[in-house]
Parts: sequence; C-alpha cells; structure tokens
Amino acid sequence: MRWACRRGMLELDVLFAPFVEEAYDDLTPEQQAVFRRLLTCDDPDLFAWFMGHTSCPDPELADMVALMLRRVKV
Repeated sequence: MRWACRRGMLELDVLFAPFVEEAYDDLTPEQQAVFRRLLTCDDPDLFAWFMGHTSCPDPELADMVALMLRRVKV
C-alpha cells in the first residue's frame, strides 16, 4: 500500500503517505476499498480534486478526498 501511495507529484505524496501511515488502518473495510480505488486515479485528476480546482464526479471518491484533507494537515 505504501508503494502505491508514492505518486508522481510531491503535492500528492505529502497527502497520501501520511494518510496511509496514520489513518488507513482506522478506516472501515468499505472505506479502505474506496481508498484503494482512489489510488488507481490519474495524478492530474487527484491533484485537481485535492487542490479544489475541480470536484470529483464520483461521490465515494469525493468523500474520501474530503476525509483525507481533514485527517492530513499540510
């Protein structure tokens, strides 16, 4: 999981790495599945969602983005 959290952008690395280290184990199995699905998304899309440039069209992924932003303080 840690390897999958290594992204091509530093801005994403500072969100994903701490989240997987500090919060992933506390997620429900359903949330963990959504997180794993989020990891399959393209970096430009992730960047836009996390920086608030665009909204994620998938409600489950959008909820995970919001959860991650609340949990990881950067």
